[in-house]
Amino acid sequence: MIRQYELVDRVRGYDPDADEDLLNRAYVYSMQAHGAQTRASGDPYFSHPLEVAGILTGMKLDTASIVTALLHDVVEDTKVSLEEIEERFGDKIARLVDGVTKLSRIELQTDATRQAENFRKLLLAMSDDIRVLLVKLADRLHNMRTLGFIRDAEKRRRIALETLEIYAPLAERIGIHAWKEELEDLAFAEVNPDARTSIATRLDYLRSKGGADMVGRILDQIKRALAEAGIEAWVSGREKQAYSIWRKMEQKSVAFEQLSDIMAFRIVVADVPACYNAVGVVHSRWPMVPGRFKDYVSTPKRNGYRSIHTTVIGPEQQRIEIQIRTREMHEIAELGVAAHWRYKRPGDPADGAQYRWIRELLEILEHASDPEEFLEHTKLEMFQDQVFCFSPKGDLIALPRGATPVDFAYAVHSEVGNTCVGCKINGRLAPLRSKLENGDQVEILRSKSGHPSPLWDSFVITGRARSALRRYVRQKEQEQYLDLGKAMVVKGFRDKGHEASDKALAAALPVLKIKTVEELHVAVGRGEITVRQVVEAAIPGLKSEAETPAPLPALAKGKGKKPEGEGAVAIRGLIPGMAINFAGCCHPLPGDRIVGIVTTGKGVTIHTIDCEQLERFSDAPERWLDVSWSEGGETPGVHVGRIRTVLANEPGALSELTTVIAKNRGNISNLRIITRSQDFFEMVVDIEVRDLKHLANIIAALRATKTVSSVERTRS
Repeated sequence: MIRQYELVDRVRGYDPDADEDLLNRAYVYSMQAHGAQTRASGDPYFSHPLEVAGILTGMKLDTASIVTALLHDVVEDTKVSLEEIEERFGDKIARLVDGVTKLSRIELQTDATRQAENFRKLLLAMSDDIRVLLVKLADRLHNMRTLGFIRDAEKRRRIALETLEIYAPLAERIGIHAWKEELEDLAFAEVNPDARTSIATRLDYLRSKGGADMVGRILDQIKRALAEAGIEAWVSGREKQAYSIWRKMEQKSVAFEQLSDIMAFRIVVADVPACYNAVGVVHSRWPMVPGRFKDYVSTPKRNGYRSIHTTVIGPEQQRIEIQIRTREMHEIAELGVAAHWRYKRPGDPADGAQYRWIRELLEILEHASDPEEFLEHTKLEMFQDQVFCFSPKGDLIALPRGATPVDFAYAVHSEVGNTCVGCKINGRLAPLRSKLENGDQVEILRSKSGHPSPLWDSFVITGRARSALRRYVRQKEQEQYLDLGKAMVVKGFRDKGHEASDKALAAALPVLKIKTVEELHVAVGRGEITVRQVVEAAIPGLKSEAETPAPLPALAKGKGKKPEGEGAVAIRGLIPGMAINFAGCCHPLPGDRIVGIVTTGKGVTIHTIDCEQLERFSDAPERWLDVSWSEGGETPGVHVGRIRTVLANEPGALSELTTVIAKNRGNISNLRIITRSQDFFEMVVDIEVRDLKHLANIIAALRATKTVSSVERTRS
């Protein structure tokens, strides 16, 4: 276990300005917080954060990163609160510790989850500061080094698989090649020990066949060739890692004997021109394998990796891979983003350049041209426009930032979206227009009778949700126009003493320039043609009696009675925004006497028979439609009734009003205070009810409440 002074000396060795007091306080505090806790190995638990800190000193990270490593488990595994960390160590350290704690709480929730890429993106998106991710990766690296102490074989395998699928690729993503290889090797030994042993055995055989020091002999020949050409270089060589060999065998479906580049060599030179000189020396000395030359110096990888790769038939007729790079490229290849923390003293025998000491990673972000080049960012904003949410089964779904549960539902399946009636976010009921955050678990509540609302179009943001929603609305709208038009045509023909037969309607099609009877019905439902036009086109010579507008204005003023003809078009429970809409000016309820107004291209709007707005249509009798409620005035679903009430201005009055409405199964959808005085205040309340009788019951109950001075139904 690293001693306190040893840790401080390590940090001060590469950063003379390190905050020694902060390091000492964090060391002691973490040791005291973990107390007598032990790990599966039997070692004191404190040895784990200390080893994580030690791994990060090897990367020469800043003081804040080392302190975070020492404290990264205290909030999760002890009674210490984040507030206490902030009080003792400051806001910056508290934020870093909180970030690592949040990442630690995220796990693949089921073994069936195979969305590793989304999971990696989630971790990146939740790491506001790259140091959070570096501490988490170092934490996983030490846990893998001690994996063998866990007795539960299934748990070991789960951790190892997670490491292979999530953490090793993450280390590669941010360019830390050394961590990536060690994580893969440790995990491979657990996941597939037989395969690893088999590859190790074959490598032993290969060494015995070519001599114990084949790598060393080839290394000497490469060094000699470069020296003869006057190129100063540091050359190293090694056999490829067992997991790397295994993965190549899997991907290419080849046997071990067919693999050619099991040995890899690295040439590190002073500058870029020397890279290309070295390539010339290698290719002039040994034949290159066609198709195996890659120049990542002139065209770097997306994670900032730069190097020249080539494969040649090298010394002793061995097919070998050679990587050629500068020292700076080598550091970035090995350490990735962590290379930004390398502290070089003046006179360091590198290329003479001082690495800028980055204390606030935001500084790099401000100078970065492309937010997706996250190696150059210290805040990982590559996924700033995405959120990653879990389903109850643990599946991880990526959505655009600002997405809602409705977007999530349609991302799962269009049928889930079409039957969505509500949602739970992290176990709590939430509005469907809620904006989702990274790591949210979303449960979609469904009903067979549920259907999308056209109002959802105002807040969904994904193309898939919008497309499915609009497709559903168009389909249902078309169905409503068809049913409405059919009922209107049947009634129109019946009023003239004729039957709306297919033969009669077919005769009207050429005259009206419509292709099918179904299109005719839809056009009538939309108000694009009138029933009178259809009748006249279907029965030429029929003298159409002029429709009498006289009674209608009187009805609009409430002075007459609405004719209750048997042929009235029955309306059923409707989806708001479709072919038939309820007017907002009078809020008709099942049980009210109603009339329909046909609006060209928009269907029918239902008004109460005494609505003042009807007077505007008195000069257009052809737009009036005789309608009635289906099934004796009852329709499924809810409707909005509006009341005007005067309440006593005293504590608890509003509470009594809402309680009475709730007890009578009403739901307040809107509430607006009109006037307020010392004694009373007047308000308008919109209540979702089943029908007129339901609203009347609520009004009666309110009138019996002592704090309610008066209450009545209102139209406006």
